[in-house]
Amino acid sequence: MNRARALLGLGLILFLALLIRQGWTAWLDLARLAGVGVILVVLFHAVPLLLDAGALRVLFKRERGSLRDALFARWVGESASSLLPAGQIGGPLLMARELGRRGVPPAEALALVTVGMTLQTFALLGFALLGLLELAAHAGGGAHSAAREASLVAGAVLALVIVIFYAAQRRGLFRGTLRLVARWLKPEDHARWAGQAEAVDLELARTYERGLAAAVSLALSLVGWVAGVGEVYLALRFLGSPVGWGDALLIESLGQTIRSAAFAVPAALGVQDGGYVLLAALVGLPGPIGLALALAKRARELLLGAPGLWYLHLAERPGRSAPGTKSTVP
Repeated sequence: MNRARALLGLGLILFLALLIRQGWTAWLDLARLAGVGVILVVLFHAVPLLLDAGALRVLFKRERGSLRDALFARWVGESASSLLPAGQIGGPLLMARELGRRGVPPAEALALVTVGMTLQTFALLGFALLGLLELAAHAGGGAHSAAREASLVAGAVLALVIVIFYAAQRRGLFRGTLRLVARWLKPEDHARWAGQAEAVDLELARTYERGLAAAVSLALSLVGWVAGVGEVYLALRFLGSPVGWGDALLIESLGQTIRSAAFAVPAALGVQDGGYVLLAALVGLPGPIGLALALAKRARELLLGAPGLWYLHLAERPGRSAPGTKSTVP
């Protein structure tokens, strides 16, 4: 917790430094998005969110859940990841809890979310490659070299982390985690958690064995990442600095890669924003516009995430369960 607070503090300092360096005109540029612009950017996010929900839904067993269940789980997880200090950990756990509340057995729900996250990150690496190919088409000097190096480092970090995470899943991720923390558990607690860890690892193996479902989920995740380019395209148009689809793809793909590589920083505060400033400069946009784009992303996260957290608050009240289901999570 102390480490998370320290990283949050560093991110906040970086974010404030960006505001000071780029000038407060970024806020004035963001004001151009007010009204219809902000609403359209928020509404457009429903497209990648629905695709991400579909990527999760195809992993369900045939008799489990619906696209609506997957959509609510994705919404809750994304809201927590965007707005809560420990969202990178809490988001997936809340996704699994939401699926459990909607009738998916807890072990299966946690396995589905884990596999879905893994496949989505592999899809992000493919999306990042598209961005690097687009970057290679841009001739440039120092700024391009800096962006290329930052993107390659971020991509390498992300690739290393997700490969290790995937390998750990295949070797019994939850049983291994339980062994690491066993010394701090009481014998009766260890015995209780051992059965649950075994069940989740078994569900993980079964989910990965459904190769076609995993392949479709991976493809839908990649399409979801590409669809997110539309947010950058729309936001920059309303900011009065329109760019082509290729430039928007470059900004979004490498920006998301940088954000994901900074998973240890709560909400990637400061890191994501600096990344968008750097990447916007590659397509000829001034720093304040790049920061205004980053702020537009933050505004969208707030406008969609705050209702998501409120829904979660209402859903977690005692006695509440999903319509037509009985809660399976204690």
